[in-house]
Amino acid sequence: MFINFWYAAARSDRLGDAPLKVRMLGQDFVLFRDRDGAAHCLANTCVHRGGSLGDGRVLDGYVQCPYHGWRFAGDGRCTRVPSLGAAARIPGRARVDSYPVVERYGLVFAFLGDLPEAERPPVMPIPEYGQPGWGVSVEEHEQDVDYQRTIENGLDPAHNEFVHTTHGYSGTGSGSGVPELRVEERPWGSGFVTTYVSPPLADERMQAASGRRRDAVVTAGTFHHGPSNMITSINPTPEVSINQNVFKTPVDAGRTRTFLVQTRNFLTGAEHDGRFTERNAFVRNQDAVVIAGLAPFHTPERPGREYLVPADRAVVRYREWLAAWEARGWRIDAEAQAARGRREPLAIPSPGRRSEPHGWVQDTVPLVPARSATVTGGEAGHAA
Repeated sequence: MFINFWYAAARSDRLGDAPLKVRMLGQDFVLFRDRDGAAHCLANTCVHRGGSLGDGRVLDGYVQCPYHGWRFAGDGRCTRVPSLGAAARIPGRARVDSYPVVERYGLVFAFLGDLPEAERPPVMPIPEYGQPGWGVSVEEHEQDVDYQRTIENGLDPAHNEFVHTTHGYSGTGSGSGVPELRVEERPWGSGFVTTYVSPPLADERMQAASGRRRDAVVTAGTFHHGPSNMITSINPTPEVSINQNVFKTPVDAGRTRTFLVQTRNFLTGAEHDGRFTERNAFVRNQDAVVIAGLAPFHTPERPGREYLVPADRAVVRYREWLAAWEARGWRIDAEAQAARGRREPLAIPSPGRRSEPHGWVQDTVPLVPARSATVTGGEAGHAA
């Protein structure tokens, strides 16, 4: 798991009058709205006696701890300590980490890291979102899988033929080979575009609307953005597009929460969302069965533990990006985090710790030490 990226924390419509406790990167956070309706994300543990802010209340735009009533503003600073009296000066150390928040695509994104604004990677863009002629649907689900394994699955064109009955023929036909894979670079990731032969759709309405013919040649491509987001673009014909914009948030080292923002330029009405949701679930569950059975459960950290072939080039490149971000000191030491987290509360480092490095009550999560690394391709300032 990595700090210094934007993570989808929740659907915007889930933030109402009560605080919302969310677990990400092995830590707990609280989301709430202030009096102006702006969303905020704070570390969940009250610095007083360890109360869970997400189990408290929102009063006058502040989140109130359920244990002793301490109130915290969106910037993480405590504004009220009832036991000290109404006129008391609030100690400067009475604060929790506060994380930048933006709302896009119907989701609340939190930047979980300490980079200053000018250095932060962007939220994965969806240029067609909200544009005329495009329909949108949003799905959310959780699975007991390693998020890196699921990203690698999306970057693996060879599995479609054998895992998905809707994508191939399980090797019984002559089209199971993967064309030469050319990895393409983007500022915060990489991926590929390729073609494959796809069976006809069982949904006749979807088949007619997409212009799919029997044994259609489909163009598709997948690119990851950062360590946990990816877009898969599917073109059944040159005029028809389906974009699976996937925001994966590690709940912890063994569980992943996924938000799928699907955009499409056919069957765009909300009345058709169900047919796409059903197909997405069918494909997702086929992937989950295979990914849950992989050994090891997590992506191997040592090279040479798998025998890779040319169809795995996009996976190899993804692992190079991960190594580069680890070299920057952005990777959480998950084993040390789990061991310490059983004894004491920890926090993901926030931007406030850079501007005010002293006086914090809680320690930050342990990180794998930074080291020098050279990575070819991509944007030099971002990939190395």
